[in-house]
Amino acid sequence: MRTLDELKSIKDKNEKEMALRSETGRPAITVHMGTCGIANGAREVLNTVLAELKERNVTDVHVTQTGCPGLCHKEPLITITEKGKNPYLYGMVTPENVKRIVLEHVINGHPIKEWLVNLEK
Repeated sequence: MRTLDELKSIKDKNEKEMALRSETGRPAITVHMGTCGIANGAREVLNTVLAELKERNVTDVHVTQTGCPGLCHKEPLITITEKGKNPYLYGMVTPENVKRIVLEHVINGHPIKEWLVNLEK
């Protein structure tokens, strides 16, 4: 049998973990990690995304991985998703670009248009 305090502690811990899965109102970052992306540096891009968010003490941005979206010639790719907006797809991302994307787009809300993949071409 558990005490009431132990049960409250378990409840608080589970609520915090579930909050990470819910909508935070902040952008989500998806790093495309298909074999073509990994071969072109996506692993380094992912590590830089995580390090940059940690360095800036940003804890409410969800970072995920997915496969190739079929644009192998533009790898490494990352997608920034914001509630109520179309996703932003960045191509040929380098670890150096990640720092600016995190600061300007994720934190300040200003996409870097010249780095976006134009799917209409």
